Amino acid sequence: MRRLGLLAAAGTVALGLGLAVPARALIVFDPNNYVQNVLTAARELQQINNQIVSLQNEAQMLINQARNLASLPYSSLQQLQSSIQRTQQLLAQAQRIAYDVQQIDRAFSTSYAPANGSQSNQALITNAQSRWQNSVAALQDALRVQAGVVANLDTNRVQTSALVTSSQGASGALQATQAGNQLLALQAQQLGDLTAAVAAQGRAQSFESAQRAVAQDQGREQLRRFLTPGQGYQSQDVRMFH
Repeated sequence: MRRLGLLAAAGTVALGLGLAVPARALIVFDPNNYVQNVLTAARELQQINNQIVSLQNEAQMLINQARNLASLPYSSLQQLQSSIQRTQQLLAQAQRIAYDVQQIDRAFSTSYAPANGSQSNQALITNAQSRWQNSVAALQDALRVQAGVVANLDTNRVQTSALVTSSQGASGALQATQAGNQLLALQAQQLGDLTAAVAAQGRAQSFESAQRAVAQDQGREQLRRFLTPGQGYQSQDVRMFH
């Protein structure tokens, strides 16, 4: 009986202590508030992810812009200029009658002028020799220019290969454009070589044609003098006009 009394007293004390705990110390779970907090955190996390993606896109855009503005590391300008200069030097070294309008006009007013009765026999012979020398020199000049053009072919081959490789490996728009421009410059240089070769060959052919035309005209004058008593032509003089 005494033990039962002690247990009853302890229970009474415990109940009294429980009733003495303040209401604010109790933890209350609010499902609605919890859901709202989770949704808010999720939205904030999504905004952060969107900002990260935006920054990544901007960084990639800057990288692409840098690539597009990067210059082509290879340049064929110096080699192209050297090839052009070699061809120009060969043209400038033209013998006797150069690629000059005034020199050509003077030559066709003297050595290539139509024969007339006032010219001496020696003048006709001298002009015939000069025309022959002009033709030989022009043929040599044409061959030299053609040799120079052929020598440029190997350089052009190397430059074409390098530029095509650079164009295919271009990392941006600027590099691709620069490679394309250099390829166009190379083509222009090749066209220049072709023009020079054609011009040199045409010059030689023109001198040869002019020599034959004037020889026919002076041949008639030579024949007239040969048939005219007292002109004093010798057989070797006759051969100089042909």
